Amino acid sequence: MNRLVHLELHTPDLDGASAFYDELLRWRTERIDVPRGSYHALAMRGPLDGGIVECGTAHPTWLPYVEVAEIEAITELARRLGASVLLQPWEGPAGWSSVLRSSAGGEIALWQPKQALLKGTG
Repeated sequence: MNRLVHLELHTPDLDGASAFYDELLRWRTERIDVPRGSYHALAMRGPLDGGIVECGTAHPTWLPYVEVAEIEAITELARRLGASVLLQPWEGPAGWSSVLRSSAGGEIALWQPKQALLKGTG
C-alpha cells in the first residue's frame, strides 16, 4: 500500500498561511531558503510532515505526496490512465518527485525516497 507522506500548501502568501495554521492548529513552521525562494517546513506533530511553498498560484491548494517504490513506472502508469504529468520525475536531496493531474482534475505528487531505489537494486 502506498502511504501519504507529505502535505504541501502552494500559496502566494507564505507568511500569512504560516501564521494562520500556527494560530489555528499550532503547526509551527521553520523557514528554509531554497534556490527558488522560500519554503516553510511544517511541524504537524504526527507521522505526516508538511510544508508551505510560496508561488504564483491563483488559488492556494494543498498537494499530497504519496510514497511509491518505482516513480518512473507509476508516473508512466498514471499517464496511460489519462493523467497529465505536470512535473516529470526529478531528483531532490532525499529522493525523486513527480506531479500529476488526474483526468478529473485532482493533483497529486509521487515521491520515491532514495533508499527505495537502493532496495530495488540489490
